[in-house]
Amino acid sequence: MTTEQVSEEDPPHTATTSISVHGLTKYYGSVLAVDGLDLEVRSGELFGVLGPNGAGKSTMLEILVGLRERSSGTVEVLGSDPSNDRERLRRLVAVQPQQAELFPNLTVRETLRLWASFHENPEEPEAVIERVGLTASADHRVHKLSGGQERRLLVATALISRPELIVLDEPSTGLDPNARADLWDVLLAYRDRGGTALLSTHSMEEAESLCDRVAVVDSGKVVACGAPAELVTRHAPHDVVSFRRAGSPDIEAVRAIPGVEETELHGNRVLVHTSRAEEVTNELMSMTPAPQNLVRRTGGLDSVFRVLTGRTLDDEKDG
Repeated sequence: MTTEQVSEEDPPHTATTSISVHGLTKYYGSVLAVDGLDLEVRSGELFGVLGPNGAGKSTMLEILVGLRERSSGTVEVLGSDPSNDRERLRRLVAVQPQQAELFPNLTVRETLRLWASFHENPEEPEAVIERVGLTASADHRVHKLSGGQERRLLVATALISRPELIVLDEPSTGLDPNARADLWDVLLAYRDRGGTALLSTHSMEEAESLCDRVAVVDSGKVVACGAPAELVTRHAPHDVVSFRRAGSPDIEAVRAIPGVEETELHGNRVLVHTSRAEEVTNELMSMTPAPQNLVRRTGGLDSVFRVLTGRTLDDEKDG
């Protein structure tokens, strides 16, 4: 769903903050879905909201774009309250939900010409087609597109209105790695042209590779916010060595290895935190029995989420 281009009565937003949220709550009956959430998105950045399914990400986005009423708190988007100034924000903000319907028998070109007709001062459809990398598919019908091509077309329908802000809910869900990388290129180009993007995701890779800053959300609250590298340095600076518990060394013997700073049990795996990963890995592999399915990785946003919540996103993927 996209909206009309800014009219003369709606001058471009010039503040350094595009979105400001303070104390946002949302109840569904007695269930608290968003719990006193605070958030600020700077103009011209690509901002990610990272958290598991059920963390309140989609509810928050719906409130920000005026699709759902909040229970309490203050929200300002491009200088307006979405509850009171929906018409203005419809001209400034484009939204790409997780699922959206396109006309299957229209071509890519026909689809964007149709979307352009809905707006006062749209982008040229041909320019947007080129920008999202669909020139070779411009005359293909929507039902013939791959999943990645269709997702880029959905983003194109959002970009056609020249939005100041684009909001995307789980934009790369279900895409293969190549299609995901293509979509990221489109979003990065939009940001580089001066646009602001807010996206929700439960993908660590997407948050780390794409976003300038990330808010980590758990149980309806922001538990940390910052650039991905800053969050890792602040909360999870150590490497993690993990292995399968069954048939592996005794956990007490592992804890006694020099350089092991912390060990955790997550399901059927042992997580070993260390700043001396190579030495610890070598020591582990010399033990009898040797660790099974050993994996070594540097600290990342998955480690940040675990440190802050006591869980991993893998634990929450069905939640």
